[in-house]
Amino acid sequence: MPAEVPTLDEIRAWPATVSVPKAATALGISKTYLHGLIKRGESPVRVLPLEGRHRVITASLVRLLEGS
Repeated sequence: MPAEVPTLDEIRAWPATVSVPKAATALGISKTYLHGLIKRGESPVRVLPLEGRHRVITASLVRLLEGS
């Protein structure tokens, strides 16, 4: 069963960075697809590599979803 897509207000309340799977849910795409975009340098959101993992910057995600 697919995860429920959060509202923009819910996303604004998230921590400064979130996991790739959580960001993918907000974007309505699979985590595999977002990981592929990140790997190719084509991510639509800013990503930080931390401790061998990627974290999506929530403010970047909000800006994208607002259309800014």
